[in-house]
Amino acid sequence: MKKFLITVSTLIGFTGLNAAFAADEMMHHGNHHHEMSVEDTRTSLELPPEMKQHQLSNMREHVEAIKSIVGLMAENKFEDASKIAHIKLGLTPEMQSMCSMFDNENFKKLGFAFHKSGDDLGDALHTKDVKTSLRALNKTMEYCVTCHATYRQ
Repeated sequence: MKKFLITVSTLIGFTGLNAAFAADEMMHHGNHHHEMSVEDTRTSLELPPEMKQHQLSNMREHVEAIKSIVGLMAENKFEDASKIAHIKLGLTPEMQSMCSMFDNENFKKLGFAFHKSGDDLGDALHTKDVKTSLRALNKTMEYCVTCHATYRQ
């Protein structure tokens, strides 16, 4: 089981690094691809630059929280992982306020669902059941994948 959790953690890390690298490449090179051009058809949130940076920072914190949760699960520290899920991913008053600021209703609903799943993850981790916790983590990450596939800054 420990090898499985380490593998999951590594894959999450590579996914985050790949996304960060892709964003950095886009920033330095624009939308120009040397071999192939693919249009980004995701919905733009049309955020002002300062809000865009704040949102990107929040998403990086979410990835870090998920990495920490997986690591804590591997160490059988489910209570610590549960706290991180509730505090960093859950629907805290701060996150509720932030999600409410967006004009795009579907994005707003997805944000609320993501943060609710963070609380559900925290509850699942509290049970110390690995399968239940992994199912909840998978659900939370499904929201990440759906959001990043649908929206762009």
